[in-house]
Amino acid sequence: MRFIKQCLKYVAALLGISGLALALWLVIFTIRPLPMTAETIGMQIPAGASVRSIADQLVTAGILREPYSFLAIVKLTGSGSRLQAGDYAFNAPLQVLGLIDLLQHGTFDQFKLQLTEGKTFADLRQKLAEMPGIRHDTLNMSDMELMQLVSGELAQPEGWFFPDTYFIDTQSSDIDLYKRAYQKMQQYLSAAWEARQAGLPYQTPYEALIMASIVEKETGVEIERPQIAGVFVNRLRLGMRLQTDPTVIYGMGSRYHGNISRSDLLTDTPYNTYTRSGLPPTPIALPGLASIQAALHPANTRALYFVANGQGSHVFTSSLEEHNKAVRTYQLKKH
Repeated sequence: MRFIKQCLKYVAALLGISGLALALWLVIFTIRPLPMTAETIGMQIPAGASVRSIADQLVTAGILREPYSFLAIVKLTGSGSRLQAGDYAFNAPLQVLGLIDLLQHGTFDQFKLQLTEGKTFADLRQKLAEMPGIRHDTLNMSDMELMQLVSGELAQPEGWFFPDTYFIDTQSSDIDLYKRAYQKMQQYLSAAWEARQAGLPYQTPYEALIMASIVEKETGVEIERPQIAGVFVNRLRLGMRLQTDPTVIYGMGSRYHGNISRSDLLTDTPYNTYTRSGLPPTPIALPGLASIQAALHPANTRALYFVANGQGSHVFTSSLEEHNKAVRTYQLKKH
């Protein structure tokens, strides 16, 4: 009997210690900023979502590391029945009680901007300039002035803004979105550069960004992007000209009206990769993550050429003879 009483005392003491540790953890979890994986994270909570499914969404979105601490705080505050469905944009730094407060008030006034891969910086500027409900503080700035404001450097802005879905609060400045898109591109490009394939013919991350933009414009088929990059990497290594139409089109600017002629291919501009060797001086579009990864992890291929097959993808060949045959098969037969 005496032994049983001693055991019960030990169990009670352990439970007390465990309870104290749990309480301390919840206090720490409540007061410290959440470990968000991005400065702004957008997510949609569907109607009828359970508290547990909301917690799991928050983990998947990169707002929480695990769901259980959040579930415990929701339980303690009795706020589970008041969480609402809607489109949200969560901005760091954010504490768990602030997160719960936002979720209780539902969707707040904000705008959604979908920035698509392959669009240009000019497209981005126009889209933001036409967006109602936000402050257009950069409207009268030149591209270079805007870039200096965003990055601290006088540099060409093309390619430096990551295409993604962004949520913008009512009456916030367009500068905030430019900074977020620029910082996100910096993060993705830096991480991809550090993990790049060995022996690539790029001296800097910027050169990889230029290549990624070309890959982005050459194909919309994600699985083809490493092959496209492999072709251009092979050409750079051999000293061949890239001879890619999207760079010519970019260099034509407002002169481009949907078609390029033989004369256009022979007209020299800094972006004409038929008349100039190496990479063009800047990116030609805003590349997505898949194209960045392809540029830094190109396919191991012998191919030096590719031609559209008329079905949305390409045929890759390793000799000029094979390439000319593919052109006759897939291109000339259409005329």
